[in-house]
Amino acid sequence: MKGLLRRACVLAAALVAVPLAPSQAASGAPSSEGCGSAAPQEPGTSVPQTISSGGRARTYQLHLPDGYDPARSWPLIVAYHGRGNTGAGTEAFSRLSTLPAVVAYPNGVIGTGDGDRQAWQGAPYAAAGVDDVAFTGDLLDSLESRLCVDTSRVYATGKSNGAGFTGLLACRMADRFAAVAPVAGAFYPGTGENCDPARPVPVIDFHGTGDATIPYQGDADRGLPAIPDWVAGWAERDHCATRLPDEVTGPDITTRRWTGCAGGAEVTHVAVTDGGHTWPGADGYSGGGSTTQTIKAHEVIWDFFQTRQLPRDKR
Repeated sequence: MKGLLRRACVLAAALVAVPLAPSQAASGAPSSEGCGSAAPQEPGTSVPQTISSGGRARTYQLHLPDGYDPARSWPLIVAYHGRGNTGAGTEAFSRLSTLPAVVAYPNGVIGTGDGDRQAWQGAPYAAAGVDDVAFTGDLLDSLESRLCVDTSRVYATGKSNGAGFTGLLACRMADRFAAVAPVAGAFYPGTGENCDPARPVPVIDFHGTGDATIPYQGDADRGLPAIPDWVAGWAERDHCATRLPDEVTGPDITTRRWTGCAGGAEVTHVAVTDGGHTWPGADGYSGGGSTTQTIKAHEVIWDFFQTRQLPRDKR
């Protein structure tokens, strides 16, 4: 156990610079209009919520961190489930609610294909006519009007189809998300077409090399890119100057980083050798195949997010 913890610490150190203190907004951080308003639920709890978007009632699970105080601004993470899962299901295995941040777990709309499975925009099985990008904007507006959010520290992560959707958000909502962290991403063509972000977007991506659902080397029949190519595409889009040598930071973890990117962005890829379609470090079922315990995705994501903020002209 000590060896695993040591390797996890080494990986975290390799990924980040000096972080902000957990849940501590930077001095002069921009605060949302909800600051000072009474919290809609008790700190430390997760409660289902509903908003209207695009003529539909849309639901999400809202978690407030322990010690939530409406007098100080808090980071916000929006976490998108995989196809057929739910926000509550993603909360259960991801451990994101252990972080010192507000976390929203939205639910997709039932799409096409076998079964009544919720999905996100950009995938071929997503519900026709549903604008999940607009829903995300409505969700952020609602959260920022009701809660005390640091609007420079809003982040997106997700699993599988939800991870692919974070790629679409990085393309279209770079003015609102400071960084994205896809896990086992399903990057269908619809999540990357005409990608012209308003600013360079920091990206940290996780994927198992043994993923049988979304193959690491891609699937041409489904239009899925090889994962290393997708990540390299973001390094190019962010005008990164340097690709550092791959670093083996654990028995099954290889980290690839691009630095010297425009606007201070950074692109990082974490490959899990023989890892399945799973969330690294999950302590419950998160998908088929092997789940590494060498790292905890929520911890590595948080380390990456803490040093990323929207530039002042984008807040």
